[in-house]
Amino acid sequence: MKKIALIASIAFLTFSCNQSEKTEVAAKTTASTEKTAFVETAKLFEEYTKLKDLEAKYKIKSEEMAKSLDAQYKSFQAEVQSFQKVAQTKSPDWLRSKQSELMAKEQKLQQMQQSMGQDLQKQSAAEMDSLYKEVKKFIGEYGKKNGYTYIYATGEPASILYGKKELDITEEIIKELNGKK
Repeated sequence: MKKIALIASIAFLTFSCNQSEKTEVAAKTTASTEKTAFVETAKLFEEYTKLKDLEAKYKIKSEEMAKSLDAQYKSFQAEVQSFQKVAQTKSPDWLRSKQSELMAKEQKLQQMQQSMGQDLQKQSAAEMDSLYKEVKKFIGEYGKKNGYTYIYATGEPASILYGKKELDITEEIIKELNGKK
């Protein structure tokens, strides 16, 4: 009886080991046939012309906003200087009233500046998000078209700590994205 149990145990262990080896071989075979690559995202977005155009667009909008606000601030500063020149000749009630008026104008200008900045930031973020989605979709289509199983991204936080240079397809992606327009 003990001999049969021992033989059965040995047979079971042998069978289990063979199955484990077959699984490992299958996993290694699958892994070695998968095509992978990576894209340096920082470089991609530095050299992607559509992103450069978007950044230039919002730089211009920001400068235009600043010019508009500067003109309003200059007008306000002139009003403050005028107030200071005549302040000594006016009554205390008039001074308090004018000071309150000037403080309200200054506060309104600050709120306008903050509001315009936030609006510009929201617009920029929405377009940037759309652009990132477009690039991600493009890379997915590129991967399917070229037979990749995985395309990884480098960047912060880094999802790849090392990659063979020959697996870097950043230049190909940049060329196709910039040529796509």
